[in-house]
Amino acid sequence: MYLVGAAHPHKVDSRRILEETISDGERLVTDAKVFQEILHRYSAINRLDAIQPAFEVLQKTADEVFPVEMRDVETAKNILQGYTTLSARDAIHIAIMERYGVSEIVSFDQNFKNYPGITILD
Repeated sequence: MYLVGAAHPHKVDSRRILEETISDGERLVTDAKVFQEILHRYSAINRLDAIQPAFEVLQKTADEVFPVEMRDVETAKNILQGYTTLSARDAIHIAIMERYGVSEIVSFDQNFKNYPGITILD
């Protein structure tokens, strides 16, 4: 969202991280929850015009979009019971990462540091 949204302190860093990962040939993946978060955020701030550009950027940069399944929700529930510093949204992302064997994440949310086995790329 920082890439297509209004000016934000993370905008420049978001672009840099994206350019570096693409330049390094990293495989970029996301999950369907990220698209839901775009819908939620831009709807909440009445910026429906920003939804399509955000979707397009994400669809063009992601090599794969992982679905959110019931088993991910169950895993997220278990994660939350052990790591109370995480949000439900973070737990869903972690559950999907675990299912697909992903250990690195691009995020400005420092709560991911509280979960073992995850590296935040910055």
